[in-house]
Amino acid sequence: MSVIVYSKPNCMQCMATKRALDTREIDYQSIDLSLNKNALEKVIQLGYREAPVVIIGDKHWSGFRPDLIEQLCAN
Repeated sequence: MSVIVYSKPNCMQCMATKRALDTREIDYQSIDLSLNKNALEKVIQLGYREAPVVIIGDKHWSGFRPDLIEQLCAN
């Protein structure tokens, strides 16, 4: 399972998402939207305007979603 977290600096929801993934020992790649224009364009094309954006395969969501993070653990 490949998990990508698109985030930005000083984003409380981004930090909470990463902390929740770390606590559950879920490996993820973190990409800083403020440093990567291509990544920013990708999340905008997906229809998102707020960070974090989490992508797992063909599934994705925006914001801190502990319910969806828990579902990752169940798989």
